[in-house]
Amino acid sequence: MTDSSLLNSDLELQHQEEIYQQLLLQTMGKLQTETPDSKVIRPQPGMCVKTFSEPSKDKVFINICQSNLVPPPPELTKDELVQLLQSEDPSGYRVPMSLGEPHTEVDNNSQGCIAYDVVINQDFFQKCQKDPLFHQFIILVSVEGLENKYSLELNRDWKVLKNRKFLGSVNDQNIRTKSRPVIQELQSEESSTANSKRPEFTMFVDPPVGQPEYLISEIKLVGVTSSHSLVLDVGEDRLVLTALQARYHLDIFHPFLIDQENTVAQYNKRTQSLRD
Repeated sequence: MTDSSLLNSDLELQHQEEIYQQLLLQTMGKLQTETPDSKVIRPQPGMCVKTFSEPSKDKVFINICQSNLVPPPPELTKDELVQLLQSEDPSGYRVPMSLGEPHTEVDNNSQGCIAYDVVINQDFFQKCQKDPLFHQFIILVSVEGLENKYSLELNRDWKVLKNRKFLGSVNDQNIRTKSRPVIQELQSEESSTANSKRPEFTMFVDPPVGQPEYLISEIKLVGVTSSHSLVLDVGEDRLVLTALQARYHLDIFHPFLIDQENTVAQYNKRTQSLRD
């Protein structure tokens, strides 16, 4: 005799797998055929910051550039900035920026060095130039952004070059022009994060070498038998997951920019894991 409940469970899993594969194929098709929500820009030089990598003490130059095509951050007064820097979680305020790939240059002493290009909103850049506190703030944000994206450790004893706004040649950058938190999910509803615990998870990129095209995460949710208790929110550089049934909560940042409109997720009840 065959247990009908097992048959129904297998059919449901098969149906979910078919839906996930359809969404994945649709997403991959869109990535290949549609015009990306991005634009190539030529930023304007702003200021050049000299620092060192740790512990090697290699010279690193940061070209902080400006462009009106980069969206501005939320309005922030000087008093609010002071409160932000004194708060326990200053990462709550985010400055939109484009972080370029490292490129090899030659400094004034004919020595090889590494330079990075950071592009921020032009109006916000001009605002930072007029106030010493904002000036140091945007340098700090740029340094931290590069550290997070490229797994660097940069010396905080930096120096702004007086007679040079840019080291090397200004290169085009590809920036996002559209950002909307849309994600295709399989059944989700709100849940509480009180007394929650952090689930085990792994993240990897594909392809593993070179410029990644996909970021894949797998989150183990032992004790979660249904996707009804899951709430998933995927931002450009942040993933937030809450599961009421087993009281899980995961909130992580990653050094990648995600195309939120082409994100898919699937919960596998058999393995009790979420993959997106």
